[in-house]
Amino acid sequence: MTTHRFTPSTLHNTLGSHAPALAIASGDTVIAATADAHGVDFRGEKIGDRPNPMTGPFFIEGAEPGDALLIAIRDIRMTRATGWTFDVLSPNVVDPNAVLRLRERRRVEWLIDAAAGRVRLAEPPPALANWSVAVEPMIGCFGVAPDLCQAISTATSGRHGGNMDYRGFKAGVEVMFPVSVPGALFFLGDVHAQQCDGEIVGTGIETAAEVTFTARVLKGQKIGWPRGLNETEIFTIGNARPLDQALQHATTEMLDWLVADYGLDEVAASHVMGQCVRYDVANVFNPAYSVVCRVARAALP
Repeated sequence: MTTHRFTPSTLHNTLGSHAPALAIASGDTVIAATADAHGVDFRGEKIGDRPNPMTGPFFIEGAEPGDALLIAIRDIRMTRATGWTFDVLSPNVVDPNAVLRLRERRRVEWLIDAAAGRVRLAEPPPALANWSVAVEPMIGCFGVAPDLCQAISTATSGRHGGNMDYRGFKAGVEVMFPVSVPGALFFLGDVHAQQCDGEIVGTGIETAAEVTFTARVLKGQKIGWPRGLNETEIFTIGNARPLDQALQHATTEMLDWLVADYGLDEVAASHVMGQCVRYDVANVFNPAYSVVCRVARAALP
């Protein structure tokens, strides 16, 4: 298998059937440079436009509609010592009468100390003068070209993946996407140095990065929504608005997965899910909300 190093010359604000930036074989690894959510790269130069300009697409040889594409996230390395967020909560995550207390949102800078593994505000309010958070890099937006010749904005998400902003998309995790076009056409970007559940200020700590991933085609493995695996759990992701519809998509995908791959009928799967499912609210800021349905591997028969 081959390892490719890729630095983009063109970035995309939609996931769709764009001309491939690089063709790779199933099983190949790519070390790909990404810009931040406003298109600023590791040098501090603006090479793309908001929202969430994507690196790619990568054409994976042998991928066809009806397959699944498995992306193993090997490493996420920050390539810039700064990041940014907004400074107050998004109006849609607080009570309507609390919105009046929140000032107009402003962009603020953060300092990333990769060696120490900490991130702190460049100009903190007095109460946070000695405060910092851990560096826990994650991929905010990634996925494949959708079906029906669509080109879907990187501001949102759907069956194809996209801007899901789930903090669980980190190194060591494998993610599956349904393939809808030849070659799958895989995109990635929008890396965060840290982010809460829900992305409730409208951003993570947005920065540039270098992502190492391995792509593998799962022939004939037809799935409906993104799926993931980590050391201890399997999980599914539903993307929609309102929030309950996103939860329905994630729950149905988990039910389908347990029936198809774990030897359970719908009654047995319902018993397992009814006692063992855990939900994460991955994002409640984007046009489509994202909900994650998780089951511990230890709970599976």
